[in-house]
Amino acid sequence: MMTGAVVEHVLLGLRDAAVDPNTLLSWGTNKVGGVPDCPPSITMHYPSCDICKAVMFHIVQVYCPLTSSAYHRIINVFACARQECWGKCDSWKVLRSQYLEAKGKITQEMKSKEVAPMAASDWCDTADDWGMNEEAECTGFNADHLPELKADDPHVLVASECTYQLQGLSLSETLATTEVKSCSVASAGEGLIAAGSVPCFQSYFISVVDELDYESSVDISHAEELLKEYQQREGVAVDQLVSESCVSEGNEEKYEKTFTKHGDRTFLKFMKKISACPEQILRYSWKGTPLFITTSPPAMNTLIPSCKNCGSSRVFEFQLMPALVSMLKTASNEDISVEFGTVLIYTCEKSCWTLGWQIPQEEFPYVQADPDQALFKVNT
Repeated sequence: MMTGAVVEHVLLGLRDAAVDPNTLLSWGTNKVGGVPDCPPSITMHYPSCDICKAVMFHIVQVYCPLTSSAYHRIINVFACARQECWGKCDSWKVLRSQYLEAKGKITQEMKSKEVAPMAASDWCDTADDWGMNEEAECTGFNADHLPELKADDPHVLVASECTYQLQGLSLSETLATTEVKSCSVASAGEGLIAAGSVPCFQSYFISVVDELDYESSVDISHAEELLKEYQQREGVAVDQLVSESCVSEGNEEKYEKTFTKHGDRTFLKFMKKISACPEQILRYSWKGTPLFITTSPPAMNTLIPSCKNCGSSRVFEFQLMPALVSMLKTASNEDISVEFGTVLIYTCEKSCWTLGWQIPQEEFPYVQADPDQALFKVNT
């Protein structure tokens, strides 16, 4: 007897309220734009574009601890805003930081333990920025409330409260809407370091929804309007083409004719998949399947480099979505932005980290260009 297909669990990130530029945020905050919020043990040198050497813009900060690890885990994504660099992987950077705030010492067994796979539902499941724990009381940090880490208890979780509200964050400057002043001198573990003023995009909190719950409850009239607009402009019936993309081999010739006439079937599948929630700006699914916006290259896995530090394979973790593009604006210059179709973020399968490290580990972004950005404009 055949069993039903396993449904992949995906969480969606949506833009929430704007961040007050005078507010100093926790490193456990999930947000668009602004500047990174570094954990106390981290020294992050503000990155520049590998292509043109221009200072990069901070795109998103994602707090995404693994349930099998005692470390807090933060991923910051950056991109170059120069138009000639758009759509190129070398114009993006992904930095993964980890931080331990438990008393006691981690044993060698804990340090060498391979990180187990994480369910998508575990993504930031204790942070109220994601709306997943609305009744929990947010409290200040108290080290005395944290457990000792023992060899016979390798799955101790140290992130039991909602969004962390630590005192004495390493980034002491006020987060301005368009720039953060540089730190001229900083020792290891003192946060964000930049050679000069750093321009940044308007910052917004990110909230989270479960894709399955959203599909069953959301009003999809806006999605239907977007699809109708595309169909009218391109003269294509999306439902028909998506169904035809799944036909048997015997009908391949019929599909090829339709595909030649109407364009990229991968894009149409992409549109169909996000139609219930076109405003999604991020899709999270640890070790899940990325949603390509254009046809992926042959042997895609060979294009994803292994972890530079431990040599392990990288796995898909999350991706940035087209609706995010229209939100990337500065207060001083509306013409500055970053355009893309989707950006797939691949991270170390073991999430390798050694106790005492202070420099973020670089991960890999795979960028797909935008085939039709006008379709994803979101009112801001």
